[in-house]
Amino acid sequence: MPKIIINKNEKKLEVPISLTAVSGKIRIKNRSILNDYGIPVAAKRDGFKLSNYVEWQIGYDVVKKETEKLKDSTLSETSFIGANGKEKSLYELSEYVYYFYKWGIITDADLDEITKYLNSIKTEDLIDNNSQIRINRDEFVNKKINDFDFLYTLVKYPLLVHSFGKYEIITEIKITEKQRAVGTMPMLYLCFPITELRATSEPLVGRVAETKELAYFDITKDNINVLLEVLKMFGILSESHHHDVLQIIKTIKEQ
Repeated sequence: MPKIIINKNEKKLEVPISLTAVSGKIRIKNRSILNDYGIPVAAKRDGFKLSNYVEWQIGYDVVKKETEKLKDSTLSETSFIGANGKEKSLYELSEYVYYFYKWGIITDADLDEITKYLNSIKTEDLIDNNSQIRINRDEFVNKKINDFDFLYTLVKYPLLVHSFGKYEIITEIKITEKQRAVGTMPMLYLCFPITELRATSEPLVGRVAETKELAYFDITKDNINVLLEVLKMFGILSESHHHDVLQIIKTIKEQ
């Protein structure tokens, strides 16, 4: 993702969002109601509708050895050690919080409140360790399909949805299997309506996307507290997330 645009005069960050990428951490999806399963949108073919929304697997850091990705951070000189033992820099969510802290919109008290809250959370109460939030598999039953005999089961993945009050921004936490290890992991997605994006030309709804078109998600004093809450929410996902968020807050305050 390209670097953010920093508007110091207006104390605003402009985050570029790709409207046509078919893979990656940001996707344009469609659903009619909140509990619908979002379907990816082919924006260059089908165009944009009011029922479209942005699903963003937002991150909060970048590993310094990932040099290409590191170039996208405006804070590549910052450094902290993640739970995985790797040296990291502030990026995306932590990057946004950093600037609003430096501008005095996020205060020491705000960051201290999150630190105090996370330090009060017991390890067994983290989402990844919560026994009530687990992937469920039904018992196998016999099922014949096209002359083949199969054993069939239904796998149910937990989904946690949090709404930020008057804002049309939600988070979705999906519990999935780890791809390269045994166990599960919680994945956090930031979701908001397509109307929250600012196009560089004409409005998005009612037209198709241009080739490699970008739109912008503006972060201001009016919505930065939502993203601060997202950072806090990251801290309750797992032990590694908990560690990283505390280190991020410490790093932001030391800069």
